[in-house]
Parts: sequence; C-alpha cells; structure tokens
Amino acid sequence: MRLRGLFLLLLAPLVMAQAEPKLVPDVSQRQVEIRYSFTGAELLLFGAILYPGGRVPSDPADIVVVVKGPVEPIVVREKQKVAGIWMNVESERFRSAPSFYGVASSRPLADLVDDRIAAIYELGVDNLQLSPGAGSTPQEQRRFEEGLIGLMKSRQLYFENPKGVEITEGVLYRARIPIPARVPVGDYTAETFLIKDGKVLAAAIREIHIEKLGFERFVAEAAEDWSLAYGLFAVFVSLFLGWSASAIFSRRT
Repeated sequence: MRLRGLFLLLLAPLVMAQAEPKLVPDVSQRQVEIRYSFTGAELLLFGAILYPGGRVPSDPADIVVVVKGPVEPIVVREKQKVAGIWMNVESERFRSAPSFYGVASSRPLADLVDDRIAAIYELGVDNLQLSPGAGSTPQEQRRFEEGLIGLMKSRQLYFENPKGVEITEGVLYRARIPIPARVPVGDYTAETFLIKDGKVLAAAIREIHIEKLGFERFVAEAAEDWSLAYGLFAVFVSLFLGWSASAIFSRRT
C-alpha cells in the first residue's frame, strides 16, 4: 500500500501536467525583409488550443498575443521654453525599452488579468519594465515614461488592440499585428498567452527576424561602420542640393 501511495504521489504531477491545455502557435512570416519599396507589413499570428482529451470547456480561455522588438537604451528629453527658445532641459534614460511593442487580445486586458499578473508578463504598454535610471523621483520617472510611450505610439511602434484576437469555436485563434514602415531591424519575439480566470494557463513563443536588404542595408551599415564619413557625405549632399536649388531659382528669377 505504501508503494502504491508513493507511485500515485509521483504520478500526480504528470497527470496534472497532462490536464493543462497547450498552445500550438505559428506566424505567417518568420523573416521580414525591408527594401526600398517597403511600406509596412502585417503579421498573422495563428494557432490552436489543445485541451485535455480534446474537450473544449463551456467557458473557453482567452488569448493574448504580444510582439516585442529588440530591447535598447533610449534617452527621452523634455523641451521647455527658455528666453523664448525651445531647449532640451531635462532628460531620462531608460535602459531596457523595447523598440517595438504590439499586443492584441480577445478581450480588454483589464478584464483578463489583475495588475500583478499584467506586470509579471508585461501585458500592456503601461506594464513594460523600462528600467529608468536612478536619481529622479517616481513622479519624474512616470512623467518621462508617459512621454516615451506617447512618442512610440505616435510612431506606431507601440499599440494595443483589445479586440485583435479572433477565437473560432474555442480552439482556433488568429491575430494580425501591423508592422510600420519605420520599424527597427533585429530579432523579435511573438509570445502567445492562454488566460482563464485571471491566470496564465499556457504560453508559447516564436521568433521573427526583421532585416534590411539592398540599398537600405548598405546605407544602414555605412552609417554604423563609417559614421564620420557618412556624416560628412550627408552634409556635402545637403549643401550641394541647397546650392543647386538656389542656382535654379536664381536663373528663373
């Protein structure tokens, strides 16, 4: 009897693991290429929810999809009018701001999880762990965080869609995430979360790579590898175009 009880005790975690639903996600494009004609793209994230025994509950779970770009340090500067001139007066450095963040869900996030769970899984732009620098007060940090999020939203690099996930018969799901033309390059992650009763039941991740090709890649590499020469060339081109426009205008007048 003792051996049987010990066997059942060891078997219990396996049975419980099998009783949990699983996600089988995929994405329409694992690689996005940015060329001269690139005007943006749309990623289709889709998949299936595998319930134990194939039985879909009467109250199916919800889906949240998060696409996140490479994390990078960002400095946010606040302009103020000094002696009639707009100047950068204060600034805040964030050490781990995602260069792109898009979230779509089957229902509003506030209806799915509480603030604690949202903060743990970084669900929603207001729950991003931006890691602001030390030295400023919490009020100042929050003001700069709001400024950063507002700036990224205006560039279409941060967004939320509370009704962006469609679930068919409680099993199949799909979501569309728009990628703007000025999206940064690098390695992205597409995370899918299965949520029910305020808890994350399952999660899965897929990787996406966005890169520049052709002339755009040459310009980007030149700006990074030969920054001084690239800057001088850009100044020369600007001066030449300005001189050419002035000369043409002078002849016409």
